[in-house]
Amino acid sequence: MEMQWDVILEFSDGHSEEATLSRPFKPEENLVSVLLAKSGETKFLHLDTLCCILMIPKDFPLPGKEHSHELVITVAGKRHQVAIPEDQHIKTGFYGISNEADNPYKLVFFPARGVKSREKLTPLGAILEEKDLVTSYEIEKVMEEQKQLREKRLGTIISEEHGLPQKTIESAIDAAYREGRISAQMRVGDILIESGLVTKEQVESAVVGQEKGRNKRIGVLLVEKGLITEKQLLMALAVKFHLPFIDLDTITPTQEALNSLPIDIVHRLKVLPIENDGKRVVIATSEPTDLTLYDTLRFYFQSKQYVDLVLAVPKQISAAILKYYTKNEYMVADIISGMAENVVYEDSEIKETDAVSESDSQVVSLVNQILIDGFGKGASDIHFEPGGRDQPVQVRYRVDGRCRIVHTIPRTFKNAVISRIKIMSNLDISERRKPQSGKIIIWHKNKQIEYRVEITPTVGKNEDAVLRILTSSEPLPLEEMGFSQPNLQSMKGILSQPYGIILCVGPTGSGKTTTLHATLKYLNTPEVKIWTVEDPVEITQRGLRQVQVLPKIGVTFHEVLRSFLRADPDIIMIGEMRDTETAKTAIEASLTGHLVLSTLHTNSAPETVVRLIDMGIDPFNFADAFLGVLAQRLARRICNNCRTPYHPDRKEYDRLVQVYGEAFFTKHINMPYSPDFLLMKGVGCEACNGTGYKGRIAIHELLISTEGLKTMIRRKAGVDELKTLGIAQGMRTLLMDGIQKVIQGSTDLKEVLQICRYEKRDEGSNG
Repeated sequence: MEMQWDVILEFSDGHSEEATLSRPFKPEENLVSVLLAKSGETKFLHLDTLCCILMIPKDFPLPGKEHSHELVITVAGKRHQVAIPEDQHIKTGFYGISNEADNPYKLVFFPARGVKSREKLTPLGAILEEKDLVTSYEIEKVMEEQKQLREKRLGTIISEEHGLPQKTIESAIDAAYREGRISAQMRVGDILIESGLVTKEQVESAVVGQEKGRNKRIGVLLVEKGLITEKQLLMALAVKFHLPFIDLDTITPTQEALNSLPIDIVHRLKVLPIENDGKRVVIATSEPTDLTLYDTLRFYFQSKQYVDLVLAVPKQISAAILKYYTKNEYMVADIISGMAENVVYEDSEIKETDAVSESDSQVVSLVNQILIDGFGKGASDIHFEPGGRDQPVQVRYRVDGRCRIVHTIPRTFKNAVISRIKIMSNLDISERRKPQSGKIIIWHKNKQIEYRVEITPTVGKNEDAVLRILTSSEPLPLEEMGFSQPNLQSMKGILSQPYGIILCVGPTGSGKTTTLHATLKYLNTPEVKIWTVEDPVEITQRGLRQVQVLPKIGVTFHEVLRSFLRADPDIIMIGEMRDTETAKTAIEASLTGHLVLSTLHTNSAPETVVRLIDMGIDPFNFADAFLGVLAQRLARRICNNCRTPYHPDRKEYDRLVQVYGEAFFTKHINMPYSPDFLLMKGVGCEACNGTGYKGRIAIHELLISTEGLKTMIRRKAGVDELKTLGIAQGMRTLLMDGIQKVIQGSTDLKEVLQICRYEKRDEGSNG
């Protein structure tokens, strides 16, 4: 007769085993003695190795009558819905009764160390009502509001936020359908942008608001309405999740606890270690619903210590983090006031040297603050510029493509500041005659920030330092790159080709790398193998195999590209075609069944074709390989916070038409001057620092390969011929695309003319 195994043991590592008890189970012993079904061995197992013990009751009485229904999640991730009897006084764990009707293993014992979370299935509103904090009527009203938020349409949010009548939105959508301007991928927001009713930023803001509304919990809504306090909400959640609630104002964490977590983890998770006795660490959080928090902490401690969570008010946690983890560093008050920030260095081998001046603590604090301040203000570059003999050090930030002076450091600090930057980037502080290149990596608020450092000797025995800020970021979707609808469709068309070469061109800082990574994000699927070679790797993507150029050891673009061709690629991205050899290899690769993407420093799309042929590229091979070239620039975007419509005078309107080209303006845009013709301007506000601009928008010129263009390339046609044919085939020049974005209200004519070359011609200037 087959033996019936009366227990199932679920272990902390996730595996399960059938067994039978070899002696009565007594939880207080912290052991269970079983005969294992698999091996036939009798073993004593410590309860700390188990998540739970499922038992067939048999002679076991089901304990207690009063009970609460709960969801118990074990450290192995198993979920158990059980009724838990009240008044259990077992230090090593607790019993539960399974809710599954056909499950013979009715009785479950959960060892304390095997439980990740316990959640009462009683709704939060009922717990608050039971504590007399809210009424059932108030709960019903808030639940109704929650339902409305979850069902709220994007058009309704835009209507409410921007005073746009709902009827106008519906009419724009109906018109778009009637005129056939709707594609399968277009959303309501895209239609409204296309209709000129709202900007891309306004739609993005509405989408964020819609998502926030959908995710709002009952407790948050009750706090927002002033029906309960944040503290009362957390106390109710403490009851729901069986977690202690503490007042951090009355508790001093131990030094052992504070040392148990590094500062970047503390800031990232927004937690505070309270106690640590070597076996158990107590950590305060304000997010009991975040089940990933426990897993992250348990992984960090590598199961060597048990993690016990307690709840505290978020303001108290933030204040305690600043109190216990932020050092009171000396500050240069007339440079950066009140910007004390903690910086965590990725390179733990950074050491101070005697070359740093005796005011070294001030310098360390100052440089740290400037690095974080530059990042926080959206700078792409930070410039440290020592002056003459009696002159101070100027610190300039490049924001949205423009440099401005933000700090002035007393001249007595100039050598110390540059030495500190060299130390942080592992450069030779004794070398002051030659240029040096390095990098600094820091962690700030859960974000890795990389600074590419260039030290250059200047007159007067000075050294300038320029730091390019490279944040580790996700690529943007192709749809969010500022393409006009025709350019977006054309771009997707050439990206669908199995082989050929696509080039993205423009000056340094025009967003070429960002655009290429957006195209790779569009192409990146498990079915294709994508190799990239870059200098430096600024954006990382999962699924791409990315290589960093290292010229000092011979890892050049050309050498890496040759290696790629032996590594079974489908798509190759070359960060920059710097020489003829690399360009020729890229063309050959595109002709042998690979899609190749690269960048080049040229001014326009037609000029790129001529430049490559002048470099010695065979025009017949290039004509066969060429799919398209995208030229781009970045214009400052009108600040969304203070943008205001205005009616331009006739002179400004005529200037727009002239720059676009009168004949083409009539043909492409056809917007006569009238009182209804409106443009946008930024009046200046706190958000844009009084400039009227915030952020940047891309302006594009996309030249697509056609049979006519291939013929011109083969006979080495000039720039003007290629440009004329391109416009006839639908290309819009940089100036044309810029003017269209002026009319849409994204930027202004002054910005477009500053970044695009404009030459007045007899037959309508077109860029």
